[in-house]
Amino acid sequence: MPTSSSPTELFERQLSRLGEEHFLVLLWAATGEYKQVKYNITNLFDDLKHGGITRTKQTAVAIVESLRILCFIDVRDERNRKNIYITEFGAKALEKLIKTGRYVKKGSAFLEEVKS
Repeated sequence: MPTSSSPTELFERQLSRLGEEHFLVLLWAATGEYKQVKYNITNLFDDLKHGGITRTKQTAVAIVESLRILCFIDVRDERNRKNIYITEFGAKALEKLIKTGRYVKKGSAFLEEVKS
């Protein structure tokens, strides 16, 4: 039998299930937008692979899709790329995750090449 939860409780439960890889996608999507650079799934895969988090693009796509379903990111087909954008809910999730200190910020090789 389902239990009734408030939106805040649901949000907290969603956050508790996010792993480091989800945190990094949110962080890098936000960083890309801050730098006004389009961050896409290919860049993400390269960064996750470089960080030793995954060796397959399928895993990167699954991570992105899970965040998209939670409405934490948007994925837009632009030209021949699937670009990743953080949503308002994703920004709130990222802020909370940073405050908890549960995960360490890691740089994106792609975004570090881009000058602010």
